[in-house]
Amino acid sequence: MKARIMGIAGAALAALVLLQCLYTVRQTEQAIITQFGRPIGEPVTEPGLHVKLPFVQQVNRIDKRYLAWDGPMVEMSTKDKTYIQVDTFARWRITNAMQYFLRLRDERSAQSRLEDILGSETRTAVARHELIEVVRTEKGRKPLRDEGAAANLTGVGTLGVLRPIQYGRVQLERDIFAAAAPKLAEFGIELLDIRIKRLNYNPEVLERIYQRMISERLQIAQRFRSEGEGEAARISGQKERDINEIVSTAYKRVQEIRGEADARATEIYARAYTQKPEAAEFYRFLKSMDTYRKIIGNEATVVLSTNSDLFSLLKRIEPKKP
Repeated sequence: MKARIMGIAGAALAALVLLQCLYTVRQTEQAIITQFGRPIGEPVTEPGLHVKLPFVQQVNRIDKRYLAWDGPMVEMSTKDKTYIQVDTFARWRITNAMQYFLRLRDERSAQSRLEDILGSETRTAVARHELIEVVRTEKGRKPLRDEGAAANLTGVGTLGVLRPIQYGRVQLERDIFAAAAPKLAEFGIELLDIRIKRLNYNPEVLERIYQRMISERLQIAQRFRSEGEGEAARISGQKERDINEIVSTAYKRVQEIRGEADARATEIYARAYTQKPEAAEFYRFLKSMDTYRKIIGNEATVVLSTNSDLFSLLKRIEPKKP
């Protein structure tokens, strides 16, 4: 029984030793063998099953894939003393596993080093340029404009027009990449790309931007109001001219109709006079009375000649003395 137990223990120990001697390397990683903490030999880059000394040698696995670095949102100042919050991200990989292991050991230390170097180079690049250079992407890209609002605003000058940039954020990212890549190469890291993910304005800067936007829109609105008032005045003046023209045309037509009616009435009267002399005499009498009634009031004083028709009529109707 004791021999059986010893056999089982020996088999277990042999299996343990065998497991300690064998290790696998995946397709996505490479390994560095250390003995008492010191690297032994070259990094193992071929995937598959490999052998090492049991217990005294350890396997340190290093990723071969593209790795991500996502930096924190950091507040920094531009050349024109405007504070902005910049959020950056990068892609990197380990190209020299031995140098990486000796300098950094693990990915946690690498992320910390990336944050130091990339964050520093980002602050330096942003501090060398004005805000518009950081916000705008490329020199050839034109900012969006409200063409409907700007179509009739030729007199506003540079309202809503941004000055052309000389640099742009794309070139800024290239400068950060060019400055940071050699420094990271010392740690066995190849920097693949770095980009500015997001820009946020400082609350005070954001308030100034909003005020500028409001001011520009108020100027555009005032221009539209002025043009509208001018157009309203023009329409009102045209309306008055049209009304006067219509009234004058109507008055002219009324006078023409009245003249035609008077001429027609005169013609009728003339025919009536020629047809019956007695009627004509009576008509002249009625017209004379009507005329006298209109021109002579109750308190009027009239001086008549004895040869006038009115005097003869009054003399004719004078009552006879008894």
